[in-house]
Amino acid sequence: MRFLVRDRILGIGEDYWIEDEHGHKVFLVDGKAMRLRDTFELKDTQGRVLIDIHQKMLALRDTMVIERDGEALARIRRKWLSLLRNHYRVSLVDGTELDVSGKILDREFAVEYDGELLAVISRRWLRVVETYGVDIVREDADPALLIAVAVCVIHMAEKERDER
Repeated sequence: MRFLVRDRILGIGEDYWIEDEHGHKVFLVDGKAMRLRDTFELKDTQGRVLIDIHQKMLALRDTMVIERDGEALARIRRKWLSLLRNHYRVSLVDGTELDVSGKILDREFAVEYDGELLAVISRRWLRVVETYGVDIVREDADPALLIAVAVCVIHMAEKERDER
């Protein structure tokens, strides 16, 4: 399953569509402006919220939380010792951990579980400016969750870059 993400349009709210490989709109990333913490909603085409993404307040490290139906689903943090590449850890509530590593700001990274590839995020196979692809490798993977993970780590990496 391949999805196309048009990088955020500069402006208040940071809303953007995610399309399937045929160009049909599938998800809307709705950035919530004017909030105390960074907040996004992943919505379907009817406007229903599928995933809520927000910054965890009062955390030692920058942490984003992913929720579904008001219940925590995952927590994302940058790994402490990741010198050569951006490396993030996704801790799901069931104890499963996903690794996200690669060149996040270049939109060239992968999401893995226990060494098995779940998704590849890349600009390499696209010719459209300011667009990257999310290629879900496993058929049984949750596309909304993996897209939310990609949105989170890109946001966190950009925020970290801007703070330097």
